[in-house]
Amino acid sequence: MKKYCLLALAILSSSTFLSANATAKSAGHGGSNAHWGYTGAEGPNNWGHLGYPLCAEGKNQSPVDITASANTNLDKIEFHYASSAVNSTNNGHTVQFNYDAGSAITVGGKKYALLQFHFHAPSENKINGKPYPMEMHLVHKSDDGRLAVVGVFFQEEKSDHKKSADSHDETGNVSLNTVFGAFSGKTGLELQANVKINAKDLLPHDSTYLHFMGSLTTPPCSEGVSWFVMKDPVEITTQQLARFQAIYSNNARPAQAWNRRVPFERTSNSEGSHNSGH
Repeated sequence: MKKYCLLALAILSSSTFLSANATAKSAGHGGSNAHWGYTGAEGPNNWGHLGYPLCAEGKNQSPVDITASANTNLDKIEFHYASSAVNSTNNGHTVQFNYDAGSAITVGGKKYALLQFHFHAPSENKINGKPYPMEMHLVHKSDDGRLAVVGVFFQEEKSDHKKSADSHDETGNVSLNTVFGAFSGKTGLELQANVKINAKDLLPHDSTYLHFMGSLTTPPCSEGVSWFVMKDPVEITTQQLARFQAIYSNNARPAQAWNRRVPFERTSNSEGSHNSGH
């Protein structure tokens, strides 16, 4: 009987780990057989009734509207991103790029491996009520199963064509061109074999970030996710933005209540704030 119980516990533990890993890999795009979306009866307001109760009942949900933040002595984010082959898919809710093993961020001595990144238009997180045209979520997971998401805003380049420090030139940034060049038509993806990208090329140069605890922004809306939202946006061209919007023009969950949470900010001029590897 004792052996049977131990075997049952082992099977249950293995099943739980595999389920958690699958959720992290897909950033919550799944978790139930119930179909969900962003409009009508399948939209965000009804996710809680579609088999994802935490989406309606959770108290630490994402995304959020950041209207104020407290400056504090947060740890810098150390980006250790290596190049990866282009492994992208249109999963029916976004375009997702799965990342090769070996890349990670380190925050406060804790390492989170980069699993994938994907996009939302318009941005899900907001600053002072303002959504950006687009947002990228880089999803990471630690060895103990904790999730961390780095959010990056995208905005269209300035009309006067004066490049800011965070403007990634369309012809010079190979990774950015490859990612946005993969968006084709309303359903398909154009991919080149043996092409590699480096996610660090998609980050803003300024390392200022906003930190809060939240959730996945899609069902099952799992909580306990550490969010690191880069405050400065990255500039892209109108054409690059249009390529993604031709596939998904509204795949963003509305901002959720803060409840008792407070966002914290770490500025780039904090001592030792320069990112490793970027």
